[in-house]
Amino acid sequence: MLHFLPSAIRGIISALILFISTFILCWPLFLLSLIKFLFPFKPIQRALRFAMHSIAELWIGVNNFWIKLAAKVQWTVQGLDNLDMTHSRLVTSNHQSWVDILVLQNQFNRKIPLLKFFLKQELIWVPIIGLCWWALEFPFMKRYSKAYLAKHPEKKGQDLATTRKACERYKTNPVSVFNFLEGTRFTPEKHAEQQSSFTYLLKPKAGGIAFVLDAMGEQLHKMLNVTIHYPQGSPSMWCLLSGKIKQVVMHVETLDIPKHFLGKNYDSDTSYRQDFQAWVNQLWVEKDRLLAQLHEQYPESKG
Repeated sequence: MLHFLPSAIRGIISALILFISTFILCWPLFLLSLIKFLFPFKPIQRALRFAMHSIAELWIGVNNFWIKLAAKVQWTVQGLDNLDMTHSRLVTSNHQSWVDILVLQNQFNRKIPLLKFFLKQELIWVPIIGLCWWALEFPFMKRYSKAYLAKHPEKKGQDLATTRKACERYKTNPVSVFNFLEGTRFTPEKHAEQQSSFTYLLKPKAGGIAFVLDAMGEQLHKMLNVTIHYPQGSPSMWCLLSGKIKQVVMHVETLDIPKHFLGKNYDSDTSYRQDFQAWVNQLWVEKDRLLAQLHEQYPESKG
């Protein structure tokens, strides 16, 4: 363990391990992706997806190694019982930092199928890792403003088409489809700009997971509703690399997905859309209440 080293040195070592593991593991991933493209047969594609997911899980395992190497993080986690690798799930969480992704991967790796995140289309250009996300069939979403859609109505519904296309591929292998309901990281500035009625959360955007339920329906076994709290405040990626994060509190709630929400069209059914938004909003009311309890139980501390 490197806990005795200065945080800057730990950060450099962690970053090097992250870069080297990404660079080494991307090549077999790209090779398998090429083979998958050349042999579009379901049994072969299923086997190749399994192998590619195993490579991604190995990469996450290496990340967990350098996280442990850099710091003695106290993981206070509830709700990981009765998870398995054989069922597909819908997963969501509050969003404060890029660290959230590695925290989620740390706790869920090899406990549930590989997390597939909804990503902004621009992230495909992130060196190496963007192509890895593409090879692993992460859904890349291009978001249009209301003003743009008013001028280009033909673009309306493309997010749903992209979601359906991605989810169609997920039918051959179990998968955990992940979506940050807030759509962006929480900051006091965004919170004020939205005039959010929640204390610790931005307003949820129900459309993303509604599209997943429309596309995947009965394939999804359960929903995992994750709440993350950092007692030291929202951390940067450098905080994680350099071992400055001392505690992570995480609560996982396993929920049944209401049957009447499966296979419905969110865009065209007004009554369904209102009911779905009310359900999501209630989840967020309860999450905000839980975060208030966690802030009280694990008050913010520096250093």
